[in-house]
Amino acid sequence: MSRQLKYVDPLRNPRFASEEVRNRRGWVLLLTSALIPGSVQTMLGNRKMGRFALRITLITWAILFIVLLLAIIRKQWLISLATSSFVLIPLMAFAVLLGVVWILCLLDTVRLVRVVSLGKRTRPAFLSAALVSVLVVGGAFTYGVTTLNSGRQLLDSIFNSRKVEKAADGRYNIALLGSDAGKGRTGVRPDSLSVVSIDAKTGAAVSIGLPRNMQNVPFPKGSPLAQKYPNGYSCGDECLLNAVYQLGEENASLFPEGPPAGVQATKQAMEGVTGLKIQYYAMIDLKGFEQLIDAMGGITLTSHVRVPISSKTNKRTGKHGPPKGWIEPGENIHLDGYHALWYARSREFASDYERMTRQRCVQEAMLTQLDPATVLSRFQKIASAAPNVVSTDVPRSQLDYFVDLAQKTRDHKLGKLNLSPPRIKPSHPDFDKAHTLVQEAITKSQEDAKADKQGFGASPEVSYYAMGSDTLAEPKSNDGDEKDAEICEVK
Repeated sequence: MSRQLKYVDPLRNPRFASEEVRNRRGWVLLLTSALIPGSVQTMLGNRKMGRFALRITLITWAILFIVLLLAIIRKQWLISLATSSFVLIPLMAFAVLLGVVWILCLLDTVRLVRVVSLGKRTRPAFLSAALVSVLVVGGAFTYGVTTLNSGRQLLDSIFNSRKVEKAADGRYNIALLGSDAGKGRTGVRPDSLSVVSIDAKTGAAVSIGLPRNMQNVPFPKGSPLAQKYPNGYSCGDECLLNAVYQLGEENASLFPEGPPAGVQATKQAMEGVTGLKIQYYAMIDLKGFEQLIDAMGGITLTSHVRVPISSKTNKRTGKHGPPKGWIEPGENIHLDGYHALWYARSREFASDYERMTRQRCVQEAMLTQLDPATVLSRFQKIASAAPNVVSTDVPRSQLDYFVDLAQKTRDHKLGKLNLSPPRIKPSHPDFDKAHTLVQEAITKSQEDAKADKQGFGASPEVSYYAMGSDTLAEPKSNDGDEKDAEICEVK
């Protein structure tokens, strides 16, 4: 009577399989464990461990599916979740758990493969592949958790839990300040002042530049400083717009809550100049500006002027020595932090208005080039630099809304208006005229947004542009021939 042969599964018991089959089995198990942690243990090893790992894997797939779904249908919800500590902290804990389970499953898979059963030539390659898999998984999760934690700390350090402000006349108006508390200067003096007015629905925006040397600035009725200066901040050449910050600090008792007193005072002065209700502010400290630009990998802009890198000031004469170098004009020049800072701040051989235009170009380059790809690839450096550079009173609960609004803003051409000569004379400003110019620029921006939506293209007169000197003529159109384009532009 013949004996019936019993089939032996080479996957579970490779002892009787050929060397080729054992080698193939090892690679298949390693690949399966790398792609689906817990699958190998469920078949061959500790099934309890395998089922636990598979549950973690399925939860991960479910999270990824939800993220993808939200990215398609409700991007703002996704941003809201990504900026919430209640989500980021559990997500970090889950990422640590998943990483540990994944690595343990890989290591256990190597044990189950029984490396000694592999061919002598296959063993080194198999162990190397297993080691690389462990390092890749461990490194990826370490980076991911570190990035999540850096993001959480960044949000905690910059944004706050203040009350949400409502849009005024369908717009959010944000004051952008460039602070410069350098040597020999009393307190903080915003060197760059502008208001970005954004349509709360479409994202169409207008950037309004304010000269730092504007005099007699008014304060809105009912504001603390309006009672003290009913006819505006007027005391001659010293009472300039950029001096209002220090005025607010000296009268801090009038501003008991909210942002720094100097910021609140400056916001109110900017409201008086523009006629707009300013809900929030964002301030960049120029002392840390260089670090942030370097963290971004630099910025790119087109410059049509030669900008000096100044030497130190002579203490006896108060004059600068010969320039230490020059930033030469050119198409799409790339500036690192050091040169971007000098491009924005350099005063020699230029009027305040040319300098203001250069600062606008640097700001616009930062806003347009700080895209998601740059943030993701350089997140750690940007996150470490930003808290030392940026301050704002935008509440964290509204961050998702403004990130989504910023994406809409990118779809429109940025309108520009500088309240500088010849339109507005800083020494004798006509604020009624300034209010009219602001409203005209906003109206044209809204019309242009409607034209974009209907596919007609932008109006040729959508924007007012910066002046390079007191004697420049009015801009003619939005066709690239404006006077500010003779200074610099971001393409």
